[in-house]
Amino acid sequence: MDNFVVSARKYRPTGFDEVVGQEHITTTLKNAIDSNKLAQALLFCGPRGVGKTTCARIVARLINGFEEKTELNSLNIFELDAASNNSVDDIRNLIDQVRYPPQFGKYKVYIIDEVHMLSNAAFNAFLKTLEEPPSYAIFILATTEKHKVIPTILSRCQIFDFNRIQISDIAKHLKKVADRESIPAEEEALHLIAQKADGALRDALSIFDLMVTYSSGKGITFSDVINNLHILDYDYYFKVVDGLLSENHTTPLLLLDEILRHGFDGQNFITGLSEHFRNLLVSQDARTVQLMEVPESVKNKYSKQAKATSPSLLLSWLSIANQCDINYKMSKNQRLSVELALMKMAHVQSVLNLRSTEQGESSKKKVLTVPQP
Repeated sequence: MDNFVVSARKYRPTGFDEVVGQEHITTTLKNAIDSNKLAQALLFCGPRGVGKTTCARIVARLINGFEEKTELNSLNIFELDAASNNSVDDIRNLIDQVRYPPQFGKYKVYIIDEVHMLSNAAFNAFLKTLEEPPSYAIFILATTEKHKVIPTILSRCQIFDFNRIQISDIAKHLKKVADRESIPAEEEALHLIAQKADGALRDALSIFDLMVTYSSGKGITFSDVINNLHILDYDYYFKVVDGLLSENHTTPLLLLDEILRHGFDGQNFITGLSEHFRNLLVSQDARTVQLMEVPESVKNKYSKQAKATSPSLLLSWLSIANQCDINYKMSKNQRLSVELALMKMAHVQSVLNLRSTEQGESSKKKVLTVPQP
């Protein structure tokens, strides 16, 4: 049996053009390398799984002029995990290595991952070398927590801030991987995986591998992703809103009961419903539709339902849902607090209509009582 290679490794970018969602970083690095103006100390900051180490390896390959796949490249890259090698002795060993020029290529590249984990003594031992490195040494420091890196280190580095990758960009990349692997995949399923990854492409590829295994080659479907990752299907929210619009609390309460019986948390439901209301609001203006990070097919469903709701009604629902979310943890009967919120939402339109009628009658009385000149 062949050894399985996870997608995050199999499809790791080998060039800047393959890096997803970090164009501001890759363009700057490429221009710096092409013009021979690359700093000798770089600090890559950003969330996990967004391409920091990958970009560091690409830099090492390009400045040495190596081909995409070569053993010589590995001889010029020295990686240190500062999470487990954070003592002053570890840094001194690294500094000793820096003294020797590379046997192959022009540069030796030192990648120090999770650099914020270094001890203060290790940081101080590293300062002099970082400030005046040999001409053949490039230091690339990577961290998920820039605020923990001491100022004296920050001042010696050129800083690159990596972004969380957009859901749409992750979904497009997953589609490319699925096509290359000849795996049928529904657009909504890939989009849901991208949402679950929270901006980290590596996490998205890991979930993708999980779903491929789960489907046993039959393809990745939206329902499989919903079931396997225990995500609440947003069709529930569309049904809840349809029930609320009918001004009958029965349907929303029955849907809530079904959701809770499937093992979902009440607060998870109410926060998801708030997000649904928000999406309905932004669907009511063509200029803000792009603020929704959902597939096109789902955008159409939002637009259709948004036409049946008024902004004032949605804002009232949002206010009720937000208050329920705030009080949820303190409530002794959490299910009742969610049910009460749904009942209020179901009848809020009646209250608004009643107030409007009362205000109209009040205005008529004022007109009738105004004395004639």
